[in-house]
Amino acid sequence: MYIRVSYDTKPDSLLHLMVKDWQLELPKLLISVHGGLQNFEMQPKLKQVFGKGLIKAAMTTGAWIFTGGVSTGVIRHVGDALKDHSSKSRGRICAIGIAPWGIVENKEDLIGKDVTRVYQTMSNPLSKLSVLNSSHTHFILADNGTLGKYGAEVKLRRQLEKHISLQKINTRLGQGVPVVGLIVEGGPNVISIVLECLREEPPLPVVICDGSGRASDILSFAHKYSEEGGIINESLRDQLLVTIQKTFNYNRNQAHQLFVILMECMKKKELVSILKVVHEGNFCDQTS
Repeated sequence: MYIRVSYDTKPDSLLHLMVKDWQLELPKLLISVHGGLQNFEMQPKLKQVFGKGLIKAAMTTGAWIFTGGVSTGVIRHVGDALKDHSSKSRGRICAIGIAPWGIVENKEDLIGKDVTRVYQTMSNPLSKLSVLNSSHTHFILADNGTLGKYGAEVKLRRQLEKHISLQKINTRLGQGVPVVGLIVEGGPNVISIVLECLREEPPLPVVICDGSGRASDILSFAHKYSEEGGIINESLRDQLLVTIQKTFNYNRNQAHQLFVILMECMKKKELVSILKVVHEGNFCDQTS
């Protein structure tokens, strides 16, 4: 199921549609996946354990999974895990892709009201657009009039996640829906997303998939070696700055700006969990 909406659609209207028209039950947990949009490889063992862990968390809690919806980068790996699960099990997981309308390949096939459409998920290697990931159950496509650009979905997704977190799933205890950020690989913007999660009120806990590359590995390193209050010793600081420069092809000034954001994240490192594959092929939680 899918809907095309204006980028400034109110979150209460969206959630009403999801519950009433799509007939979804409110989740007991919302897993919000962020990471690289460019395709990247995951070590086979890491990919296997990441997929199994995500599916198990969703199945045992009745979670919704939010992703960027298109079949690239981290979303492709989430899609592979969902596809593997659906081929072996009848239990359906609610995976909702929130993408900008302007970057969707074959979007013309989706135009129409109350219609069923055949959507071609084969990507065109020459196109700058992206196809939707077929392993998702629902899509929200945010339109701000731009073509070929990300951004229309960012505020809408953040506001929807916030609105869902305020829904009471235990009225007696007044408990809202817990939201957790799951970070896999990613560019420099992902480190900013982590800081936004940690600065939410109440803050959102974040799980970092160590070993997946780029932003995730930098966050994991900083988490391991920083002290309380986001302090790190000078030699490790220099090492981190060099790593940031090399990883993102940044100059010294750009690297320093990102380092400041990184250390702001580490001021709330108690809300950050690091998941790392150990030799037996299981995840261990390296939360400090």
